[in-house]
Amino acid sequence: MAFVRLAAPFWLTGKSTKVIRQTVALIILTILQIVVAVEITQWTASLFNALEQRSMSGLMTQIGRLALIFAANMVITTFHLMVKRGLTIGWRSWFTKLVIGKWMDKGYHFQITHLAGDHDNPDSRIADDVRIATEDAITLGHSLFYCLLMLGSYTQILWSLSGVITKNWHNIEFNIYGHLVWLAIIYAAGASTLVWWIGKPLTKATNYKQSVEANFRFGLVKARENSQAIALIYGEKNEQQRFGKLFNDIVVAYQQQTKAWVYITLFTSGYSVLSMAFPVLISAPRFIIGAITLGTLMQSAQAFQQMAAALSWPVDNMASVANWRASVERVLSLVGTLDALEKQDTLASKRRIVVTKAEESVLSFYNLCIEKPNGEVIVSNVNAKINLGEKVLISADATTGAKLFKVIAGLWHWGSGYVELPDGDPMFFMPPSPYLPSGTLLSAICYPRAVEEFDIELVRESLTLAGLPSLFNQLDHVDNWDDTLSQEIHQRLGLVRLLIYKPKWILLQESLDSLDPNSENNMLELICKQLPDASLLTVTNHCTLNSYCATLHDRWITL
Repeated sequence: MAFVRLAAPFWLTGKSTKVIRQTVALIILTILQIVVAVEITQWTASLFNALEQRSMSGLMTQIGRLALIFAANMVITTFHLMVKRGLTIGWRSWFTKLVIGKWMDKGYHFQITHLAGDHDNPDSRIADDVRIATEDAITLGHSLFYCLLMLGSYTQILWSLSGVITKNWHNIEFNIYGHLVWLAIIYAAGASTLVWWIGKPLTKATNYKQSVEANFRFGLVKARENSQAIALIYGEKNEQQRFGKLFNDIVVAYQQQTKAWVYITLFTSGYSVLSMAFPVLISAPRFIIGAITLGTLMQSAQAFQQMAAALSWPVDNMASVANWRASVERVLSLVGTLDALEKQDTLASKRRIVVTKAEESVLSFYNLCIEKPNGEVIVSNVNAKINLGEKVLISADATTGAKLFKVIAGLWHWGSGYVELPDGDPMFFMPPSPYLPSGTLLSAICYPRAVEEFDIELVRESLTLAGLPSLFNQLDHVDNWDDTLSQEIHQRLGLVRLLIYKPKWILLQESLDSLDPNSENNMLELICKQLPDASLLTVTNHCTLNSYCATLHDRWITL
């Protein structure tokens, strides 16, 4: 039900008219598929009756009838595929945007990494599990609807073909109507019950396998992103061992899934063979005594197979349902955690840092206590007021200073106390390594704003001031800049971004620590010179920089 509540608005909001049209078209085309299937059953009876009568004219009639069925089935199946795939990709697109919207909002994508629970590898859950949850939902829903229609159609056919069987029990005669229908129900119900019981471990095994597969992919991606650092310290052997452990988890999960599959396969393989022979065998005695024709025998066998197939939907789709359910649970777990974070933002709590807007351009801390998510105190009793234009050095270890910046950014709410942000003046945060998305270098520098918002001459001037005039001719080049540029150039490009944005409030979190001390001093001087009216908060690990910082900053705050 949680999945239905989350995904159902796709049919109720937005482009609901188009979605409803596609859904209605899918339903109509599915009904037409059933009509074709029933027509094939009736055609089978007519064909075998013509063969039994050795009627050439009857055979030619059935050949012409088959041509019409052939053409109709091709047209219906093709349109059905087009509509179904259009509806599937539409739902997946909507659902993906929904989950990304919850994940990539208000820093939740960062906060969730510090919370315990089953929400690891959100990228895999969004890319893979959302796809499975939507695509398999439509596939399974359609096949179930098809089976229900088939059940209704073939029950009526099989009932009429069953006739009446008279039995004598202790000199009491009684009639059995629709015996083939009852046999089909008992046959399929027994099989479905057995396969449900046999297949219960498969859902758990599938969920575990998807989790460890995602962990393995994440480990590979992380190693690729840090390949230079691994190579410089000769960490390849360590990475091989780590990958071996991660892949061993996959092997264990695969073996668990295989064990669950073995029992299901043992049953379904025998069930499939029996399904072919059983309907013919139970109808054969009536044909032998002359109660039914050969056509009726074949039609009865075919109708029995179709009805048993419809009733055996749980048997045939046990593995698919297990895979779908595992993905749905992974998506719901991620969305549930994100919803909990969003709910916390709307609720007042004594153990939560409250961030509000001040009525003036000032940054204030009142009785601020910063904690870890488990309640462990990082720093407490922080009280300070920073006015616009002040230059302040944060004297603290890197972890504590970083947490303070995250509190100001609204990314860290664990703790208590109050923070007032300057009203109308956005904060400009410079982390140790600025994010440079793939694309042109110019778009990476201007991120997250559009290139058109900045004067290209201002960008070139800022590159010169940051000591990067050599990058002029690469502004239009497309590359993965996180991999191709050194950490020092990353930090200098972060400074370029700062100079073109010209913010009123600047927060430096070890943003120039990759530079040598002289270059770092020069960059700090550059910021103060180019943006003299801006407020500056600086936290750094360079102990030798503190004495020089005294001349650039108005005061220190010791945490």
